[in-house]
Amino acid sequence: MTVSNDLGGMEEGGFDLDTATAEAGRCLLCEDPPCSKGCPAKTDPGAFIRKLRFRNITGAIRTVKENNILGGACGVLCPTARLCEKDCNAKWVDRPIRIGKVQRFLMEHAWATGFKVFGGKVFEKPARRPGKVAVVGAGPAGLSCAAELAKHGHRVTVFEARPEPGGVLRYGVPAFRFETAFLKKELEDLKDLGVELKCSSPVAEKGAAERLLADGYDAVFLATGLWNPERLPGTRKEPGGLFTSMDFLAALRQGRRKELAKSFKGKACAVLGGGSVAIDCARVALRLGSRDVYLLYRRSCSQMPAEEDEKNQALREGVHFILLSQPVGYVADARGRLAGVRLVRTRLGAEDSSGRRKPVELKGSEWTLEVSAAVEAIGYKPVDGSQDWYPSVAVRQGGLIRADEDDCRTSAKGIFAGGDIIRGPDLVVRAVQDGKTAAGSILQYLGEKATTRPGERCLARKP
Repeated sequence: MTVSNDLGGMEEGGFDLDTATAEAGRCLLCEDPPCSKGCPAKTDPGAFIRKLRFRNITGAIRTVKENNILGGACGVLCPTARLCEKDCNAKWVDRPIRIGKVQRFLMEHAWATGFKVFGGKVFEKPARRPGKVAVVGAGPAGLSCAAELAKHGHRVTVFEARPEPGGVLRYGVPAFRFETAFLKKELEDLKDLGVELKCSSPVAEKGAAERLLADGYDAVFLATGLWNPERLPGTRKEPGGLFTSMDFLAALRQGRRKELAKSFKGKACAVLGGGSVAIDCARVALRLGSRDVYLLYRRSCSQMPAEEDEKNQALREGVHFILLSQPVGYVADARGRLAGVRLVRTRLGAEDSSGRRKPVELKGSEWTLEVSAAVEAIGYKPVDGSQDWYPSVAVRQGGLIRADEDDCRTSAKGIFAGGDIIRGPDLVVRAVQDGKTAAGSILQYLGEKATTRPGERCLARKP
């Protein structure tokens, strides 16, 4: 398969009106739709599919936007095959309804027709309520939380350390999977709700979260995400040509493609890891002109955390999978440039805590794969020292914040947290739901706080 070198524009377009309504027409109109139960963000596909089936397009759009302010992003990026579509009863007749594609169509149709979230179409402009909330991080969890609070009339300011909002949607996904123009439309809907976005505004000093409370914010939601890449252990000096997945993908989004291409064009490249990010990096490396791209993974193909369609697409494009091989180090040439990756062959042993069979290294099986470029895509963790930013908040070993997933409350009064910073690396759709959950808890907290103020009545509604 020939791979285009164009990294701009999403590969697969959305449905048009006729195709989307025909797909919705296959709905069996289940009384208790199992697809809705399979959506972590509670976007309620059973409801919007039903409305589209009966040509109530406005109602279908309203359902998505009411339940998920990032409905477009989730329609594009969600692994629907193992979530909502997995439980679709239409599979017993023919195949599951392509729910993600229908959801994406509804959002694109809304933008194309000038559909606005305010003006009676989705949300009425709420009366301004007391309560000012700071959201730290403009990724999916932070944006979702901010939208829910703004819908209830509270003033919300989102502080983002990076130059642009979006978090992983902007900096962690290549353009051929999710383009910036699409994200911009989602953000316009958010701004219509009255959310204030402050970019290049890190909340990253000692006690910064607590200081926000002292400065007049009634509550703080921490959605900082995971921006520190895991590294291959034992690497003392990094050879030239070695990248982390974070730096690699962010550089593309920042317009540094030509700079990156110098390290990859015409060369052999290795990508370390087996998740969706590793697959993205491998496919990008091909588009940068790599002669050969090797995906190195210590377990079997069936145990790779990447989605099946992602793995199949990478194989079709020409990525070479080297499985049951554990990277253990690098080889550099006399100039300090990467010359190879050292690996040890593995076999699968007993199950570990992940529920998968643990890779066991085979003695005497070390070998070297000759490559001139490599990308480490083996996971993410909290930024070093980030717990100092919120010293009153309890954290788990490894730096993840301790917060109850049922209400996103932390150990500190008035401080809530959600998304990857409490779960570890996870799906966008789960981060969206964490934002909604946190917003519900914050509304309740603001209501409780208001009742303690003499002469004030509680204006915040419970979720």
